[in-house]
Amino acid sequence: MDPTLKTRTMTRLRRAFSGLPPQMQTAAKYVSDNPAAFGLDSIRETARKSGVSTYSLVRLAQEFGFDSFEDLRAPFRHALVSTADFVENPPWLGPMAEAGETGQVQAAASLNALAIVQRSLERQSPALMERVADRLLAADRVFLTAVRASFAMAYYFDYVGRMALPSMQLIPRHVGSAIDDLNQAGPGDVLVAITVAPYSRETIEACEFAQSRGVGLILITDSDIVSPDLRPDATLVASVVSTHAFGCFAGIAALLDVLIALLLTRGGAEAEARVGAYEQTRARYNAYWVPQKTR
Repeated sequence: MDPTLKTRTMTRLRRAFSGLPPQMQTAAKYVSDNPAAFGLDSIRETARKSGVSTYSLVRLAQEFGFDSFEDLRAPFRHALVSTADFVENPPWLGPMAEAGETGQVQAAASLNALAIVQRSLERQSPALMERVADRLLAADRVFLTAVRASFAMAYYFDYVGRMALPSMQLIPRHVGSAIDDLNQAGPGDVLVAITVAPYSRETIEACEFAQSRGVGLILITDSDIVSPDLRPDATLVASVVSTHAFGCFAGIAALLDVLIALLLTRGGAEAEARVGAYEQTRARYNAYWVPQKTR
């Protein structure tokens, strides 16, 4: 089997997503978000997990030129055999998991965090990351938005990233809405939006508004397909799978660190000078705690 067939099928699903009927959109998003499970599960199990009928899955296969659901699933099953994800178990996980209930929970969460960092980083091609970094560096202004748990990621990215991008603005400001701050934005600007499922209404509406003003859009999210109405210039996808009821943001944090490294490197001497100026200012105004000498 052609090893590129899965990748090409995923690409076709994403490009055609906005033109599909609602049930087929739901099915296509499930396939895009869960390629491993899709490769393993039967048509009935896939229908149960995705919330659509088996008929919709058959129609999806036919829409993309496959004779049956099994033909659509085949390249995903083949990819599991030839390129299965692998995360080596560190030796310290075994003793940790044997230390009672707390150790079991800690070991499971630790292994999950290691796994999603690996999955989140390995899927980012250097060409994509370079394109995103250069797009941000060339923008007149970079707006950055997120709410709820994702806001923590946006705050960190803004705090460190603005040393490379002095035009970066974390929005909304002044307890307003992101749309308020985007009202004067235009084609020379870029909006970076961080959101994971269930996607925030405020963030999606800010993205749609930015697009209507010609603002460039970069998504940092957990899926290649977020909304059929969004046409991002680039999408950086990170895993947020967790062992508890909420998403694990270790993958997004690692992805942002890589992007910050690229911005600082590609920002050259100017970025280096800004970092130095920040440190000098902090030192001058005693921003950091220094232990007192013993008399």
